[in-house]
Amino acid sequence: MKMLFKSLFRRALAAIGLATIVAAPAAPAPAARPALWQVSDADTTIYLFGTIHLLPENYQWRTAKFDDALARSQQLVVETIVDDKHPEAMMSAMAGMAFNTPNLKPLALRVPPTKRAALAAAVKASGYPPQALDRMETWAAAFVLLGDQFRGMGLKAGEGVEQTLKNAFATTGKPIGELETNAEQLGFFDRLPESAQLALLEGAIDKPKDMTSDFNQMLAAWSRGDVNSIAATFNRDLAESPPLRDSLIKRRNANWSRWVEQRMATPGAVMIAVGAGHLAGHDSLIELLKKEGLKVRRLQ
Repeated sequence: MKMLFKSLFRRALAAIGLATIVAAPAAPAPAARPALWQVSDADTTIYLFGTIHLLPENYQWRTAKFDDALARSQQLVVETIVDDKHPEAMMSAMAGMAFNTPNLKPLALRVPPTKRAALAAAVKASGYPPQALDRMETWAAAFVLLGDQFRGMGLKAGEGVEQTLKNAFATTGKPIGELETNAEQLGFFDRLPESAQLALLEGAIDKPKDMTSDFNQMLAAWSRGDVNSIAATFNRDLAESPPLRDSLIKRRNANWSRWVEQRMATPGAVMIAVGAGHLAGHDSLIELLKKEGLKVRRLQ
């Protein structure tokens, strides 16, 4: 499940503003063409773009076809909006959930004995007070520790696709909306059963070398628009944890498909940018919209 852990954490941590990422700078694939879809009727167009939430610096991924869709879009909609200059709302939401379970075991006693040395090393490297981590729910402690892993790998969160798009829309004065509030997005992690939270924690203390390899593989698949490879990875990883699939993928995709259906009743053009894993596989937002009878066409 390592690939899933990292993609999910990248999304959440990029939104919270805690992480920098990821691998040594990777060369972009020749003629990068990340997947882009269009849902349309007579007077409404919704572009669906699967993102990598954090990217290597100066990674070239935009195409003429994407830029045309961007120019036509009157609004951008992302998973959740965080004011990077004033992230207090997101941080308050996280703090309210992270510390709301009394009498937790110390973090070291929540992981198997074979993982405790790696956990201790990750806690020491983070510089975060161990006593504070012990008071956190497991998913939140995992966020903190993975954030330090990403910082150690040295790339900037501001290079991510969502941030690039938000900057473009803000510059032109076009509105930016969200599919979930900060609290709603964090709530999906907060409600995970402890077994799934522990799996996330174990993924967060993985070796940087393994993280780098996994990220570069995912980045290459995303860059060439290889939705099948992305779907295969997510299907394999999620098969090991039905709670993760239901809470973080299926339930959210169902919510978003209803949003798209309702938005189709309003004329105009919108670009929706969400994590690439949500647009790949049989549980994807794309497949849900097709099942509802909407006209979905892949543009690139």
